[in-house]
Amino acid sequence: MAISGLVLILFLLAHMYGNLKVFEGQDAFDSYSHHLRELGEPILPYGGALWIIRVVLLAAIVVHAVSAIILWRRARRATGGKGGARYASSKAPRGAQRSYASFTLRWGGVTIALFVIYHLLHLTTNTIAPGGASDSPYERVVNGFSIWWVVLSYTIALIALAFHLRHGIWAAMATLGANTSPKRRKNLNIVAVVVAAVIVVGFLIPPYAVLLGLVG
Repeated sequence: MAISGLVLILFLLAHMYGNLKVFEGQDAFDSYSHHLRELGEPILPYGGALWIIRVVLLAAIVVHAVSAIILWRRARRATGGKGGARYASSKAPRGAQRSYASFTLRWGGVTIALFVIYHLLHLTTNTIAPGGASDSPYERVVNGFSIWWVVLSYTIALIALAFHLRHGIWAAMATLGANTSPKRRKNLNIVAVVVAAVIVVGFLIPPYAVLLGLVG
């Protein structure tokens, strides 16, 4: 689960960087989108590299989800169906290792998965077209994010992503052996907060720039 999560985080960072090209104008953004389909040519066919990326991402998502279910079932068995009760203490009766981010991790993941489906239908396949359909990726972004409720839905999904990343990054690093001392634990928490903030803020900048008339 940790490794698949880190694969998805690397994708999010790359995707966030690509989204910021919207500030370079329509020609630059559309060219960037088109260039993604030409990666690897002529060794790979047109769109080949993009499909490889999609398959890797889909595999990571499946592994991540299946791992979550397996770990959840294992935890339920280990605690007699009481979840995190084994972590309870007099100072933290709801669970000594519970934060809001960890408490909402599972349902946050479900929320993110549903949003990703909507996001793909909107900006990738052009199936859902609030503001108007277009063959131009730039125009799809501008048309969609010119509508306040589209930006609001995007914001809600990214808040869920922020909590998911905040706990998920820390948990992944701990799983892979980085949590070896109180100092390292503190540093891991700082890294988790910073990475989550960079990704979420980076994703929020383009839609709010469009909504406020700074792009378009």
